[in-house]
Amino acid sequence: MNRRIVLIEDNEQNRYLVTYLLEARGWEVLYASDGPSGLALASTSDPALILLDVQLPGMDGYAVARALRADPILDAVPVVAVTSYAMAGDRERCLEAGCNGYLEKPIDPQTFAEQVEAFVRVSP
Repeated sequence: MNRRIVLIEDNEQNRYLVTYLLEARGWEVLYASDGPSGLALASTSDPALILLDVQLPGMDGYAVARALRADPILDAVPVVAVTSYAMAGDRERCLEAGCNGYLEKPIDPQTFAEQVEAFVRVSP
């Protein structure tokens, strides 16, 4: 089974926590700190899953999600927004942009890895 996750997140503390939690469960986590480099990384690393922050410099997560869905190689890879955007309509906006799921920040260290793994298990 592919155990590689691409994390597109500009906050260093968030990257550290997500990486720590997922590596403890045997995942390899590759990260990019902005949308364009995240797209490039995803297209060359064959990820099982992409975790995507919405508030990114230069290119927001919605644009990144749409670009991922437009790429025939990455179209089937689950994309999960991990974001502090928790207002009414934000979840729907993420899903409309092409995300398969939505997890709110701050993440819960007790349940985060299981929540992420659920998206890998249910994907085709």
